[in-house]
Amino acid sequence: MTAFHPRHRRALAIPAGLAVAASLAFLPGVPASAAPASEAAQAASSVSAGSASSFSYVVNVRPGHGPSAKVERAIAKAGGTIVTSYDRIGVVVVHSANPDFAKTVRKVRGVQSAGATRTAPLPSAATTDTGAPKVLGGQEIAAARAAARATEGQDPLQPLQWDLPAIKADKAHEKSLGSSRVTVAVIDTGVDDTHPDIAPNFDRDASVNCVSGKPDTTDGAWRPGAAESPHGTHVAGEIAAAKNGVGMTGVAPGVKVSGIKVSNPDGFFYAEAVVCGFMWAAEHGVDVTNNSYYTDPWYFNCEGDPDQKALLEAVTRASRYAEKKGAVNVAAAGNENYDLAADEITDPSSPNDTTPGDRVVDPSECLDIPTQLPGVVTVASTGAKDLKSSFSNHGLGVIDIAAPGGDSTAYQTPEPPATSGLILGTLPGGKWGYMAGTSMASPHVAGVAALIKSTHPHASPAMVKALLYAQADATPCTEPYDIDGDGKVDAVCEGSKNRNGFYGWGMTDALDAVTW
Repeated sequence: MTAFHPRHRRALAIPAGLAVAASLAFLPGVPASAAPASEAAQAASSVSAGSASSFSYVVNVRPGHGPSAKVERAIAKAGGTIVTSYDRIGVVVVHSANPDFAKTVRKVRGVQSAGATRTAPLPSAATTDTGAPKVLGGQEIAAARAAARATEGQDPLQPLQWDLPAIKADKAHEKSLGSSRVTVAVIDTGVDDTHPDIAPNFDRDASVNCVSGKPDTTDGAWRPGAAESPHGTHVAGEIAAAKNGVGMTGVAPGVKVSGIKVSNPDGFFYAEAVVCGFMWAAEHGVDVTNNSYYTDPWYFNCEGDPDQKALLEAVTRASRYAEKKGAVNVAAAGNENYDLAADEITDPSSPNDTTPGDRVVDPSECLDIPTQLPGVVTVASTGAKDLKSSFSNHGLGVIDIAAPGGDSTAYQTPEPPATSGLILGTLPGGKWGYMAGTSMASPHVAGVAALIKSTHPHASPAMVKALLYAQADATPCTEPYDIDGDGKVDAVCEGSKNRNGFYGWGMTDALDAVTW
């Protein structure tokens, strides 16, 4: 399996020649095995027993206030050290080596919930097991440049971007490239702002490193390290790669893009970092956030578990605050071909930072965050034939909209001169390469939302979302959905042409975004 990152799995990297085999890990009917799971608090206790290993926690108090003196004393007495406090939403980030910290603090008057954000101690005990995107080769670059010369106004690599005409972005760019007054924040693994396609549109003031849960504004702290995932850089280019005669073109090549780094060196997106990311975006004038990840270590966070309840509450507060301050939050639906509207789902991947194992969850009560949070735009992925990608999660009432995220070329082959069914994006070090996943679909919608905001600068997040859905091209269910052609149905779509579980309100439309 060559999933780009086995932990957040919102993007796939499928090298040429391995596309079919690589995609199999995300196709229906392919089993996944794992050892039995345990609750976060139990795991924390077992890992910490006999050691002084610290864990990270979120402690939620009444929004609008910091922790009271009584709560601060209780945190200290329980062996906790406050890292930072987001008083406006009542979320306190704490480190403690006491395995009973959360259980103790939950009993304190004024604490609404508290929970461990991980099941492995600080620093993360995970390995750096990442895949690699398919880097664009010299011959392919030369062929793309030759094709671009035949079409006036195209960037050199634009002929390889089948995804732009799929959402009419090429036509939209004849009307508008978007406004430099609009910023899209890439809450992700970090963004290489030195890339020639990103540098012209980079918003330094809205960029930060949030990995610890506390903002680090050191210059360049938002960039991925040499051994870290290029995922965020790829996403940033999809959104706002400049139309500058160099490389590729973003969906909204005239808007600004910022990098908010929230994944640690091992690739985990922990709740305290995600909270910090939303809060930073909220306080720095960001108009759209893109979230192509799930919050580790739980794929689904259940209110019945005290740790998961606390994480769910903290991230919910932060995302809602960002929207209240003017941001439209866009998120990837995920790559497991799950029906997120099903009565139950078997999750084999949680907790992913220690020992995952099968657990059956009700996705209406156990949420993928931030994907399933109220107000968040949830994006499904399509391939070059405009069909739901083989891997894309779906679900009536959960999926809001669809956009190109790529698929195996064996399933959905683009028209020439494009040669890959994956999505072209920027990579650190001034490179370009292909990836696929709902991670790639989400930034297309974030880019269209930025175009809407550019066209309607005074529109509220609610209005931007209403236009986003109204402008989407209605796409009926694919029935039967047999993407691999083996005669078996691979997913079931429910709903009408105007709104259904595969495509939501339909395919996002960049041209309408700049003409309505």
